[in-house]
Amino acid sequence: MKWLLALCLAAACGAASAATAIIHAHAFTMAGAGEVQDATVIIDDGRVVSVTAHGPAPAGARVIDAGGRVVTPGLISAATQLGLAEVSLAADTDDRAVSSGPLGAAFDVDYAFNANSVLLPVARADGLTRALIYPGMGAGPFSGQAAMIRLIPPGGTVERSRAAEFAVTGQAIASKVGGSRAAAWGLIRNALGEARRLGEGKLDPRARLNSLPDLEALQPVIAGTIPLVIQADRASDLRQAIDLARDEKVRVVILGGAEAWSLATELAAAKIPVILDPQADMPQTYDQIGARYDNAALLAKAGVPIAFQVSGNGVYLSYNVGEAIRWGAGMAVANGLPYQEALAAITSAPAAIFGFPTGAGTLAPGADADVVIWDGDPLEPASAPTAVFVGGEPAPLITRQTLLRDRYAPRR
Repeated sequence: MKWLLALCLAAACGAASAATAIIHAHAFTMAGAGEVQDATVIIDDGRVVSVTAHGPAPAGARVIDAGGRVVTPGLISAATQLGLAEVSLAADTDDRAVSSGPLGAAFDVDYAFNANSVLLPVARADGLTRALIYPGMGAGPFSGQAAMIRLIPPGGTVERSRAAEFAVTGQAIASKVGGSRAAAWGLIRNALGEARRLGEGKLDPRARLNSLPDLEALQPVIAGTIPLVIQADRASDLRQAIDLARDEKVRVVILGGAEAWSLATELAAAKIPVILDPQADMPQTYDQIGARYDNAALLAKAGVPIAFQVSGNGVYLSYNVGEAIRWGAGMAVANGLPYQEALAAITSAPAAIFGFPTGAGTLAPGADADVVIWDGDPLEPASAPTAVFVGGEPAPLITRQTLLRDRYAPRR
């Protein structure tokens, strides 16, 4: 790893930027070039210039010999809560959701993002370079607004706020909306109707249930500029989500979708993406009775756009996010999902679903140079990055956790 140390020192000292050439790479571009053996990946000015088989390194470039190792775009988590909760049982470090108060759809996690979270360097050292952070369940069906983050050293930064609106349906929200999941759907439809009338200047202020901040927050959903992400697992709720997308003409994304495989054809026809947990095969609630390991494979085969979130009963929404989504992708492959589609589910697919910057999650020419070199198959649990680049600059693989490991369990 002497070459990586040298690059880090050069960056730290403000050395003049030079093009970087990663040679002899087994590159998965997640773009038009597909999988490229013995690839040369050229990076310059923070962007990918080219990926070519057996290509030469430019004169004067910093050359890194990948030695046949796998090289991928930086990983992207489609739904996480990095930077919103440091210690989940410590209330003063948990800003994921509101349990009371006036804010519903207008709740914005951007304001609480902790760029100094010690969990961000850990996720980046595991290959994660971007993520969508989203709110936890609130006091009503609307949880609030999500944000895109980029894990630029030393911690991370919000790349785009108000990138999606989240809502919760099913058994999870029933007790907060009067006792029935039917109430959640009624409230969601009413809020969208009120938001539309507000935008048209036709809203009677005496006859509205929702606050003006919440209705204003829903305007991008009505306009179709951001998606409405609906947390739903049971097939009956998924049918309601399909109907909502059709009736209200809004972009819907499903988060969860434990029983989505049973409606794969309908979801594909409605062009509704599903962010699922490929490790979910046992029901945690009655809404997930139909959970099965090949959910991802069945959805992808039907043409449903998919991306991954691995929850681990909520643990992996903040901790070990990079590792967890890799493990989940590997589980999906073991249960029938083609390898390239599994890798896309943690790179290019989340970028496409949420409209991350052009080229994000790929090694396409012109894309941000978020690049990872792996010591093995990235979908194998025992593999790890040997180098991570964010915007073409090497990111440190040393974290608080590695320092603690080395202090208390020194290598012999």
